[in-house]
Amino acid sequence: MSVSAYVFIECEHGKSMSAADKIGKIGGVREAHAVTGPYDVIAYVRASNFKVLGDVVITKIQAVSGVKKTLTNVVVE
Repeated sequence: MSVSAYVFIECEHGKSMSAADKIGKIGGVREAHAVTGPYDVIAYVRASNFKVLGDVVITKIQAVSGVKKTLTNVVVE
């Protein structure tokens, strides 16, 4: 069973464009865009299961330079 999620990412000032570019190259990340609003980057992630999703978010996305915090919303439909 695969799982999909939108990850809302808050970045350090001036780092959203470079963070979005780096995040977009991470395996499992289908799209990553710098956006306006309360978050700086939104990424769409697909993974084979919740453990893999957690690994992508915690060990890869949160490790990108400039990322301050993330909020993950799992797709339910």
